[in-house]
Amino acid sequence: MIADRRWPRGLVIAGLVAMVLGAVDPMEGSIVILAGSALAALGSSLTHSRHAPMLLWSFALVLFGVGSMWVFSFFGGFGGTTGTSKWWMVTIVPYPIGWLLGLLGCWRRLHEAPNVSTAT
Repeated sequence: MIADRRWPRGLVIAGLVAMVLGAVDPMEGSIVILAGSALAALGSSLTHSRHAPMLLWSFALVLFGVGSMWVFSFFGGFGGTTGTSKWWMVTIVPYPIGWLLGLLGCWRRLHEAPNVSTAT
């Protein structure tokens, strides 16, 4: 059974490390943060952790925020001569919220007691 293996925990650890390292440069590191968020969500889902929904929401928020940031960057950004209102920056807000939620979810996942029904 997949829950008996220890490698999903390694996915969560790798995801946490990627999310922390990607934060050094939030624009260029956004792809690293997105990948780290995906790894953490996958690792927690494979073990049926009670924190898996939090990490899945974190991944969804980071995906939406990073996608929005990259699309608007491709088209020239916000305000000024771009013709895009600065209010569109609100679409990037899920990125840092998802990142913080991911850090919290990883920490909680790594500190939870093993599930007695799936532990060997």
